[in-house]
Amino acid sequence: MTTELLQFTFSGLTVGAVYASVALGFTLIYNASHVVNLAQGEFVMLGAMSTVFLAAAGLPLPVAMILAVLISMVAGLALHRFAIAPARGADPIALIIITIGASIFLRGLAQIVFDKRFHSLPPWFGAEPIVIGGAAVLPQSLVVLAGMLVVLVGLWLFMTRTLFGRAILAASNNPMAATLVGINVPVIVAATFLISSLLGAVVGILVTPITLTSYDAGTILALKGFAAVMLGGIGNPPGAVLGGLLLGLAESFGAGLISSQYKDAIAFVILLAVLLLRPRGLLGGAALERV
Repeated sequence: MTTELLQFTFSGLTVGAVYASVALGFTLIYNASHVVNLAQGEFVMLGAMSTVFLAAAGLPLPVAMILAVLISMVAGLALHRFAIAPARGADPIALIIITIGASIFLRGLAQIVFDKRFHSLPPWFGAEPIVIGGAAVLPQSLVVLAGMLVVLVGLWLFMTRTLFGRAILAASNNPMAATLVGINVPVIVAATFLISSLLGAVVGILVTPITLTSYDAGTILALKGFAAVMLGGIGNPPGAVLGGLLLGLAESFGAGLISSQYKDAIAFVILLAVLLLRPRGLLGGAALERV
């Protein structure tokens, strides 16, 4: 039984790391623009699918990965430039609907450019499981966990140690005051879309060797990421990470101890419970309405 619990824990942390990374993308954009970007999952899909097809076209895998990240970043910048920026000042619900429309558009475009089949990528360090305490862990799972750690440290250093990162923090805390001291807030908002799309593409590339990807893989990831960010506290980066990890663990233990049929339902039950009982999340993130 102890081995099974350890297995569920490793599986939950791996999945939770993916949810946490998607939730961080939500948080970055929300803090800078108060937009809940439900197209965040499509950046994950674009990173994964672009890598698969660029590698299949004969490009070396590292080159395919870099180009896939750039493709996702272009999509993120286009989303801001052609959908979010023109609607600046619109009602939050209208902005959410815009991101849903962008998600549908990107999904349809991916269906045309790529295909409807499932795809995978080769694992970075082989497919032979590593036994830890009796539990079998895929090397790629450790890559995903290490990747999330690198992302967290990198984002923290970028936000706290660089001038541009501090400008993002200033713009998110008080856009008017940031404008008065010379910070170009629209550029800052565009930068958060770039960073979030980069983050999503990296997540897609890291996790595809473990789970299959397809043109519609981003939809469920966006919903799970949103559930994670609401659980931890929207607008709170540590809360996004906590929410993602807790959601991954809840799914893993729920699937293992109850039934795998309820795996996806667990996230939405948790989301409904949080919205009803603690709308600001476990770490008390920012309020949902604009002020």
